[in-house]
Amino acid sequence: MSWDKALDDIAQRLVEIRDQHGGNAFAFAGGGGQGNHLGGAYSQQLLAVMKSFFSYNALGQEKTGDFWINGRLFGSQTCHTTEDVEHADYVLFIGTNPFQAHGIPNARDTLKHIKKDPERTMVVVDPRVTETAKMADIHLQLRPGSDSWLMSALLAIIVRDNLHDRNFLAKHCRDFDQVEQVLRNIPIADYAVQADVPLEVLEQVADGYASAKRACLRIDLGIQQTLNTTLNGYLEKLLYLVTGNFGIKGGNNLHSFIIPVIGHTDERNPKYRRTVHHGMFPIAGIYPPNILPDEILHEGEDRVRAVFVDSSNPAVTWTNSDAYERAFSSLELLVVVDVAMTETARLAHYVLPAASQFEKWEATGFNLEFPVNGFHLRHPLFPVKEGTLPEPEIYTRLLEKMGAIPDRFPKLERIARLEPEFTHYGAYLAGFAATIARNPKLAPFAASILYRTLGKALPNDAAAAAPMLALSIIYAQKHYKAVKRAGHAGNRLTLGSNLFKAILAGRSGVIISEHQFRDLWDFIAHKDRRIHLAIPEMLNELTSLTPRTRSEDYPFVLMAGERRSYNANQIYRDPAWRKMDPHGSMRMHPQDAETLALTDGDRAQCRSEHGTIEVVIEVDDSVRTGMVTLPHGYGMRYQDSAPIGPELNRLTDGHHCDPLSKTPYHKHVPVQIEKIAAVEAV
Repeated sequence: MSWDKALDDIAQRLVEIRDQHGGNAFAFAGGGGQGNHLGGAYSQQLLAVMKSFFSYNALGQEKTGDFWINGRLFGSQTCHTTEDVEHADYVLFIGTNPFQAHGIPNARDTLKHIKKDPERTMVVVDPRVTETAKMADIHLQLRPGSDSWLMSALLAIIVRDNLHDRNFLAKHCRDFDQVEQVLRNIPIADYAVQADVPLEVLEQVADGYASAKRACLRIDLGIQQTLNTTLNGYLEKLLYLVTGNFGIKGGNNLHSFIIPVIGHTDERNPKYRRTVHHGMFPIAGIYPPNILPDEILHEGEDRVRAVFVDSSNPAVTWTNSDAYERAFSSLELLVVVDVAMTETARLAHYVLPAASQFEKWEATGFNLEFPVNGFHLRHPLFPVKEGTLPEPEIYTRLLEKMGAIPDRFPKLERIARLEPEFTHYGAYLAGFAATIARNPKLAPFAASILYRTLGKALPNDAAAAAPMLALSIIYAQKHYKAVKRAGHAGNRLTLGSNLFKAILAGRSGVIISEHQFRDLWDFIAHKDRRIHLAIPEMLNELTSLTPRTRSEDYPFVLMAGERRSYNANQIYRDPAWRKMDPHGSMRMHPQDAETLALTDGDRAQCRSEHGTIEVVIEVDDSVRTGMVTLPHGYGMRYQDSAPIGPELNRLTDGHHCDPLSKTPYHKHVPVQIEKIAAVEAV
C-alpha cells in the first residue's frame, strides 16, 4: 500500500474513533526506541489531536516510582538525580551492574580506577556476584527482594551512631524529625537477618559511606523492579540526603534537561486524567504499561479502541505477553511505526516503516550530567532507504490528513527562507507567535509547524531538528549563566539561537551548560527551595514492612532481565550476532542444579503462576541458592523463525507489581523449575 493510501486510511479511522468514542478510546505506546528521542516531539502530537492523555512507555515499567519520589522530595517529578561516581571516594552500587549496563560515564574505566585506588572504596549490593561485584571492596550478597530491609538498616545505623549530617539537614531539608523517629524504631539486627547479610558488615558500610568526604550512590532496575519498588527509591535517596552527600562533587546531584523526556503530573491535582478500568494516574506524564491490556479489554463503552505503537515491542518486552496479544488482537485499530517487523507489528493493522537512526537526524534526551552537561544531535550517515520515512514526516503528514494543521504555511516558510542570520530567528519567531495567536488550536502542533517551515531553511536537510530551536531558547533562558560558562555567546535575546546553531553544527556533540554546585538549589521546585524529607505514604509503608513468605509451589525467585555481554534490549534480532549465550540460558546455583538433576545445557521447564517457558540451564555459582536469572532481549523471531530464546513475559503478570506506581516485579518472579525429561516421563 502507498504511504498516501495508508495514512489516509489511518487518519480517517482515527478521526472516526475519536469523534464517536472520545479521547479515552486512544492510547500511545512507546516512542524513542534505543535512545532515539527526536521523533518524540512529533509523535506526542498525536495525543493532542486525539484528545487523549494516555501515553505508555518503558519508563512506566522501570522508573516512575523514582519519579514519584522525586516529586515529593524536590517539588517536581522532573527533578531527576544523577551520581558523580568518577569523583567519589566511596561508591555504593545497589541493584546495578555498571560493568555490563553502564549508566555512568566511561563505566569500565571508571570502575577500574576505583578498584586500583587504595583511597577509594566500592561497595556492591546485589544477590548475584556480578562483574561489578567481583571488582568491589565489599559485596553484600543480600536475599532477593530484601533491599528495603537492607537500606532501612543502613539508615537506622547512621542515625543510631549520629553519623547523619545535621548541618546539611538543617540548612537544606525539612521534616527530618519525622523520618528520624521512624528510623530509630527499626530493629537493626532483625533487618540484617531478613536481608541475610552480616550485621557487622552493614555497620562497616554505614560508617564508611556516612564518614567519607565524597560518597555517592548508584542504583538501577535491580531495586526498581523488585519488591517495595517505590519504597526502595525513597530509602535510596534518604541515604545520600541524610548523610549530606548531595549537591557536592563526588555526590548525588540534580541536573538539567534540554529535551523534556518526562513531565510533572502530581496525582493530587484532579486535572490529570485517570484510566477508565484501573483508575490509575500518570507519573511524570506516563502510565504504567502493565495495565494497558486491561484498559483495552475493559468491557465498557469507554475502553481503549485504538493504539499507536512507536519504536517499541510491547508483545515481547512489556508484562504479560499473552494479555498483550489478546488485547492488541481485539483493537479496532493498531498501528506500528518501527524499523523492524516486530512481534507487535505482526499483530498490527498497519505497519509504517521508519528510517533507521543512521538515516535521519536523531538525539537522545538522556543527558544526565552535572555540573557540565552536553548534547549530541546526530547527523544522518546514509540516505533514507527507499520506502521508509523518518518519524517527523510520518506524523506531520498524518496531522495534515486529520485536518489538525494545514499542509502549507507560506508566510512562515518565506520568513524562514529569507531572514538574515544577524536577526537570530527573531522575525521567524515573531511570525510563529502571531500564527499561534491567530489560531491557538495550532499550539499543540508546534513541532510539525516548525518542521514544515523553519525546517525547510535549515542546512543539510536538518528539518527534523527544527524544534530544537525552541528547546534551545527555553534552555538558555532557564540556565542563562551556565550556558554562557559553556562558551556560548549572546544576550538574553540571542543566546538561545546561538546555542541552537552550535548544536546543529556540532557533529560530535557540544557542551550546552556548565553549572556551579550552588546552582543545584535553584533546581529544587518547592517554593522554600528545601527538600521535603517526610513522605507520609513511604513512612507508613516503612513502618509496616512485612517479609514475603516463599511459596512451596513456586520455590525459586527468577530475576528476569539480566544484562549480559550479548543482549541489549531488542537490538539483537539476528541470532548470528550473538558470540555467546545463544539460548539466553538460565543461570542456576550448582547446589540447586544438583537437587534437580540438572547440568549445563539441559532443557528445563520454568513455570510461574501465570505461564510456562522452556529454558536451557547454565550452572553458575554467581547466583544465590533459590534464585535463577534469565537475560532480556530474547524471545524474538528472526524472519519467519519461531521465537529464539526465553520469552520472559510469558511468565510475568501485570498484577504482580508495586501498589503505588504499578511497576512490575520483574526481578522477583516466583517460579517452579523442572527438568524436561522428568516432565515428559509423567
